[in-house]
Amino acid sequence: MKLFSLVFRSALALAICSPLAAFAADAVLAETGKSSVTGTDVQGDALRIPTDSRKFALTKPEAVQQLANNLVIRRALAAEAEAAGLANDPALQGAIRIARDRVLSDALFAKMDAANKPTVQVLESLASLNYKANPKRFDLPEEFGASHILIKSDTPDAKAKAEAILAELKAGADFATLAKKHSEDTSAHNGGSLGYFAVGQMVPEFDAAIRKMQKPGELSGLVQTQFGYHIIKFEGRRSAGVRPFEQVKEVLMREAEAKILNDKRLEEVRRIQEKVKFNQAAIEAFAASNDK
Repeated sequence: MKLFSLVFRSALALAICSPLAAFAADAVLAETGKSSVTGTDVQGDALRIPTDSRKFALTKPEAVQQLANNLVIRRALAAEAEAAGLANDPALQGAIRIARDRVLSDALFAKMDAANKPTVQVLESLASLNYKANPKRFDLPEEFGASHILIKSDTPDAKAKAEAILAELKAGADFATLAKKHSEDTSAHNGGSLGYFAVGQMVPEFDAAIRKMQKPGELSGLVQTQFGYHIIKFEGRRSAGVRPFEQVKEVLMREAEAKILNDKRLEEVRRIQEKVKFNQAAIEAFAASNDK
């Protein structure tokens, strides 16, 4: 059995950690016919929303109204389904029980997470240990900084247009200004800046041109690639090295916390798994009954 997938099947588990806000829980927010939705219903539905988005959903009246609207429609449809006798279907009854099991088991996982949450000091210590134990993970390759102007080669005059722009640049025109005016790449709005990148992140012709450049501010000639004609401005070079601990500390702390909490969850799952007994004859009979 894949215990990991069982533990993390639903994102709801981590989302339940915060307590419900104080409010008129039984206040009806929306109704249609005999169906109604209360604040408690909306709070319950909001548990499925990621924590960082949940506050927005619960504090903006228009968002609350949308949640209430969706829920009351769903509740009205469920009432119609029940009136039609669908709730008597054994398979649907099983699905309802499983949905209940999932919500409650996720709530238990969230409670366990809160109880097992490590201190900042422990996480910082683990992050430091992992940083020192896996140095190659944080290697930084040599990087190049560049800006470019792209003229797509889908028109007959594309090369002539690119050559004219290059001539303006050689005459002293501002690169960023011309990039914003003429470049047909998404980087145009940023003056053509591509930031820093390692060799291999660009198409081969672009990489080959940038590796030959040495001085910040240096201009390439026209560089033709599958995208068109590029004029490249060299911005600089960063030597290979190791990413400083402070740059990766937060990521390593989150990883350490996730591992600690997941290990505790797996302990609980394994405790139950060890006591599980299977009725093999019933399993085979069930499988056979569905193979028709």
